[in-house]
Amino acid sequence: MLDIHKIVVPVDFHQHTEELALFAIDVANKIEAVPVFIHVIENFTLSAEYGDIVPASFSQMENEMRSQAEQKMKELINNNKSTCPECTGKILIGDVADCIVDFADKEKSIGLIIMATHGTKGIEKILLGSVADRVLKRAHCPILVFNPYRGERGYKITSSIAEVVQPV
Repeated sequence: MLDIHKIVVPVDFHQHTEELALFAIDVANKIEAVPVFIHVIENFTLSAEYGDIVPASFSQMENEMRSQAEQKMKELINNNKSTCPECTGKILIGDVADCIVDFADKEKSIGLIIMATHGTKGIEKILLGSVADRVLKRAHCPILVFNPYRGERGYKITSSIAEVVQPV
């Protein structure tokens, strides 16, 4: 069995962030691990460099997004300190899937990624791809995908994680 000390939990601060956080904290507490919440801001400035001119508003927008993300991360951490006093958060800038995989690779004590899926289907999935899919194919550690759109909410872990999670 893997010795999991830290769990990476990518969050997007959208609709199901709090549900994902509660689920990840529940799992972390059961296996005595520490969740590290990360939020990735797409790097618009790098994308714009394909053109001849990079508008100053892109870097300004990135700075504003970072500031908002830091505030939301601070709120997420503070809201969950009572059930998970050791949880931390980090803001990254770049391609979402790349940043998640790179962060997990660099932190050697990370043994699990818990992430949500947005449940995209059809042409939207073909055109946009799935971050969860891309991370799943490249990560060095196991990934637990939380689907907030599937049936009843309020997942509970009642068994030992070793009993319910099997390597693929």
